[in-house]
Amino acid sequence: MSKDSKVPGELPPLFLSRMQALLGEDYPAFEECYSQPSWAGLRVNTLKLSASQFQELSPFSLSPVPWCPSGFIVSPDAQPGKHPHHAAGLYYLQEPSAMAVAEILAPLPGERVLDLSAAPGGKATHLAALMHNQGFLVANEIHPTRVWDLTENLERFGVQIAAVTNETPERLATHFGASFDHVLLDAPCSGEGMFRKSEATRSQWTLEHVHSCALRQQDILQAASRMVKPGGTLVYSTCTFAPEENETVIGRFLQGHSDFVLNPPLERPSFAPGKPTWAPQYQHHPLERAVRIWPHHSVGEGHFIARLQRLDGSAPPSSHPLGMFKTILPPSLARQFQTFITDTLSGIELNESFSISGSYLYLLPDGLPDLGQLKTIHPGWWLGVFKKDRFEPSHAFALGLAASQAQRTLPLSSGDPALLAYLRGESLPSSGEDGWTLVTIDGFSIGWGKRVQNTLKNAYPHGLRWR
Repeated sequence: MSKDSKVPGELPPLFLSRMQALLGEDYPAFEECYSQPSWAGLRVNTLKLSASQFQELSPFSLSPVPWCPSGFIVSPDAQPGKHPHHAAGLYYLQEPSAMAVAEILAPLPGERVLDLSAAPGGKATHLAALMHNQGFLVANEIHPTRVWDLTENLERFGVQIAAVTNETPERLATHFGASFDHVLLDAPCSGEGMFRKSEATRSQWTLEHVHSCALRQQDILQAASRMVKPGGTLVYSTCTFAPEENETVIGRFLQGHSDFVLNPPLERPSFAPGKPTWAPQYQHHPLERAVRIWPHHSVGEGHFIARLQRLDGSAPPSSHPLGMFKTILPPSLARQFQTFITDTLSGIELNESFSISGSYLYLLPDGLPDLGQLKTIHPGWWLGVFKKDRFEPSHAFALGLAASQAQRTLPLSSGDPALLAYLRGESLPSSGEDGWTLVTIDGFSIGWGKRVQNTLKNAYPHGLRWR
């Protein structure tokens, strides 16, 4: 548990009275939980190591999250965001109940997935891990600043299959049509489930805000549904308790979409059913199949999750071309890139689906459709930049590599003073062959350096350097 304890008296009085009316005899336990510290968790990056491997490596006291095999509750005195393992992308700091969403969506390797409102990247990185970096993931965020947080987190996690877009749901729906196996809508909401962690969310809460969120959610859900292929799934989630944003939104959607059904929930510890009686006008729909996670009955702060499925044959398949979005590298650039690969890496196979944006080189996910005029931050795995006469690798390229794939490494341990010097951007003494060198922590990549005459010139990004 974290130390961000909040007391019920700081909560909006109208919120408390609403919850008392909804929960009845269960309300005292709900109210009492707000006098307790909030939960904090981390999710292991299974693209890099298994949960059991991390448990052996971790300096933190951990206890498992019951609905997520890679998720753990962190001890109260832990500061995992300040540990170098976080910089190496070995885990993502995530509220425990949020880990349930991708587990319920359950994408498979090779599938086509859209995360429609993806920043800051917790669920997007989880989806990529479940997909084993196979298939493709379109991670979209409409906010022009938050989309860069999303990009940074995907890069640190070593995600190779994500195209990051900065678009409206409507433009995405018009462009892609019904082409995704899975669509995730983690909808913008009033955030009642985050009250114990966020003073700003508590102070901004009003009943009018709840109602405006519900209207917005209906519109986004409508756009999201247009991108689910027949037989595909649409997961809708919020971190709020308000029925107006949960059961009512799903009930209204089902009322107008006979081509979708609400699937039965997964059975996991602490998963409670949806509440049809809280949306009485839609009680004839099986709203109890939705999942609620309550802070007084679980190790999470609160979530609502509904897994919808589009019926087979209920919509025409997308006619949008797949796998056509690639560039043939000009011979001079191809030689520069191949020189880097030959001189620096070993045991790595890259497909030939490249894209060049300005001087930036990307490796595209297999099967990624042409993104056309969509505002795209990164169309795939950013490999690096072409300079006048050479190729320079990106930090994203380093974080997506295993140490065994580099010809030259500088192995450091988490307790090594040289590691902190590297993270601060300092050059390091390093004997050996000249050339690009992968710096590792406890065997995992953390960034590049370039060895020149027994000195490792630091290539850790300026914006990420530790102070």
